[in-house]
Amino acid sequence: MQQERLKMLINSALFAAIIGILSQISIPLPFSPVPITGQTLAIGLAATILGKKYGTISLLLYLALGAIGIPVFAGGAAGFGVLVGSTGGYLIGFIPTIFIIAYYIEKTKFTVLNAMIANTIGMFVTLIFGTVWLKIAASLSWHDAMAFGFYPFIILGLVKAYVASALGVIIGKRLAKANLLKRDEISA
Repeated sequence: MQQERLKMLINSALFAAIIGILSQISIPLPFSPVPITGQTLAIGLAATILGKKYGTISLLLYLALGAIGIPVFAGGAAGFGVLVGSTGGYLIGFIPTIFIIAYYIEKTKFTVLNAMIANTIGMFVTLIFGTVWLKIAASLSWHDAMAFGFYPFIILGLVKAYVASALGVIIGKRLAKANLLKRDEISA
């Protein structure tokens, strides 16, 4: 039991690093304070592969590392100010996103279709949190907040949701088969 827990905590730490690495894939948009990043792909992978408990641990570790000044946020940003800044809502929104994605997958069969449904729901949760926060933090109208923080990310978000689902199911099953991942709903 302790050995399984240790494996999952190591997996959580590895996924915190993966989130930080994929966050560095950051494409600024000239019309928006919100960049396109690899963070959401990493969040989908963490939720799909690790589940709600250890996926959330990986995210909280990532957020803590960034908050204390390690440059793991998008574009190498760091510090508590990023969490409360105009894009902080996306980061905070990742917490319910991971939980919702993993919860849905854990309550259904571990398939790409179910993971895709869960990751799509999660994408919208992140966008809603981020857009509301952006509106408030940047003093934007609802129209501008949606135009800068929601609409531009839907299509690419769906692509990342599919990639996270397909890769997450494949990787999750392989890790479970190699006895490197303990998830009851994954049948190797």
